[in-house]
Amino acid sequence: MLRDDDVFRALADGSRRTLLDRLDAAGGQTLRELCAGLGMTRQSVSKHLAVLEEAGLVTSVRRGREKLHYLNAAPVSDIAERWINRYHRRRVDALADLKKALEGTPMSRPEFVYTTYIRTTPEQLWKALTEPAFTRQYWGVTFDTDWRPGSTMTWRVDKNGTELADPEQVVLAAEPYTRLSFTWHTMSEEWAKAFDIDLDYVAKVAHEPRSKATFEIEQQGEHCKLTVVHDGFDADSLVLPSLGDGWPQVIASLKSLLETGRPL
Repeated sequence: MLRDDDVFRALADGSRRTLLDRLDAAGGQTLRELCAGLGMTRQSVSKHLAVLEEAGLVTSVRRGREKLHYLNAAPVSDIAERWINRYHRRRVDALADLKKALEGTPMSRPEFVYTTYIRTTPEQLWKALTEPAFTRQYWGVTFDTDWRPGSTMTWRVDKNGTELADPEQVVLAAEPYTRLSFTWHTMSEEWAKAFDIDLDYVAKVAHEPRSKATFEIEQQGEHCKLTVVHDGFDADSLVLPSLGDGWPQVIASLKSLLETGRPL
């Protein structure tokens, strides 16, 4: 479980803050890319990254032989949520600025990566990601599918029953309690009306390639490490920037549901 002490300790080191600055400027960097021009040995950079990952400030995903590193907003968001209202605003300006940077970071690789820790079991988390009784509570949608790779998915918006059906909405991977991946819903007028989204925006994004969402589950003691990777975007995607608001809200509500019995 992440602790505030771990986050503050990780941020206290100037070299680690430099690494965060580098990832703020360009997310998805390899160890080799992060070492370039830093004046630190590869071993030192690797150790600093390990501390940042342990504190949850950096998350990483594998791409073949490469390990790509990203800033992760969750720990800073949690600290801000806990402390921001207890002290004078001027005392937390630096923290607020960092939170903004972490949540609004433009990435050199067009994908969104977010990691959080949930006090639950892999089995329960899998149910929460796949079963309508859970998804409608924290997400407001349900999925009509058998969760077999290649099967189609129909998205249903709970508040008004809107159905988003398309043969390209499919399950890509379903490894129970470990990994779930599927293509994203169609950017249609029905979707826009269901969520009160401007139709002009839909017209702009309708021709973007279909993206995909992947959930990776890793048990760590009595907690599960959940990493959400949303990728498949063009470099100039208009959809990608909006994920910085949407996914953290969905995952925070999921975490609340599993840990307290109530979604946000």
